Amino acid sequence: MLRVEMLSTGDEVLHGQITDTNSAWLANYLFEQGLPMSSRETVGDDLAALIDVLTERSHIADVLIVNGGLGPTSDDLSALAAARACGVELVENPEWIARMEAFFAERKRVMSPTNRKQAHIPANAEMLDNPVGTACGFTFKLNRCQMFFTPGVPSEFKVMVEQQIVPRLRRQFPAVEAPLCLRLTTFGRSESDLANELDALPLPAGVVMGYRSSSPIIELKLTGPATQRAAMEQAWERVREVAGESTIFEGVGGLPARLAERLLSQNLRLAISERFTAGLLYWQLQAASVPLAGGELLPDECEDNLESLLARSHMLAERTGTKLALAIGPQCGELLSLVLHTPAGTFGQTIRYTAKRHGDRLRQETIAMVAMDMLRRYLNGWPPVGEYPWLERVETI
Repeated sequence: MLRVEMLSTGDEVLHGQITDTNSAWLANYLFEQGLPMSSRETVGDDLAALIDVLTERSHIADVLIVNGGLGPTSDDLSALAAARACGVELVENPEWIARMEAFFAERKRVMSPTNRKQAHIPANAEMLDNPVGTACGFTFKLNRCQMFFTPGVPSEFKVMVEQQIVPRLRRQFPAVEAPLCLRLTTFGRSESDLANELDALPLPAGVVMGYRSSSPIIELKLTGPATQRAAMEQAWERVREVAGESTIFEGVGGLPARLAERLLSQNLRLAISERFTAGLLYWQLQAASVPLAGGELLPDECEDNLESLLARSHMLAERTGTKLALAIGPQCGELLSLVLHTPAGTFGQTIRYTAKRHGDRLRQETIAMVAMDMLRRYLNGWPPVGEYPWLERVETI
């Protein structure tokens, strides 16, 4: 099996001063490409330590992706460490010098002499293009390992992986095939509840059932070789059946984007009134290009009851000239009300939110999801008020 590893560099990563989002992104991206990561390691800005780890991994890994340390400052040591590990000199790449000069000229800036360091790569290396930054990458083979060196800036790193590294790996290892991954996202049921019904599901050889809990949603994934597609799709029907109405969407993406598609296809707009969620619902929907007619943000004060919230949603729909309006009331103790106004009537619920371990942000995200789920259910032709075993319903209209 192909052994793919990652090496993150830099004191700020090693000591937790910045979050290493690149490693998480790379692990997921490579998995989806059929190139699962075998291990990852972090080394600080220490030349000897970098040389040692490059030398060690060159005898063990088939592929090593090194991230960071290609900048213009003295603590950017990856290129020098790579050259020392290979026993070659650093050479200035004239093509990249020209690219950097053009980069700065286009922005009417003078290139600092220190930037020339970013064009210095080991003499035995092939340059890797970076269309969005000033540090080129490079690649070479050391002992059994093909090594790729990339900048630490996430936007530059991701482009280089997608456009430079993975295509080379596809050519170098043509037998590697991306796995088939079927996924759906649920809301309203617990991970243990879903697992209780799905863990006994018979699966084809090499196929794995996975759960990813990211409150307030749970993603179900069936992953396996593409050659097992027919058997996986058959098993997937059972997954769909178990998830039932709690499935808020299949594939990748998010519920706001799916709601945008549904509303746009029906030429519908939505108005929003928020108290407890403090504008979070409006922001989530606006970011997904949901057609919004307007909204209001009110103080989170214990004024609204369910009846008054129903009246507020009706008035909001009239004022904005829309057929749909969502209203989220304030949190009064453990109680909170939500209302959806539709052409078929106005539907509301008061729930008791008792999960004391949840912080304010998670509570707001959960209530925003309940509101979106009411709209989803209505657009599906179902009763807008769904069942959420972990939320106690006090009143329904």
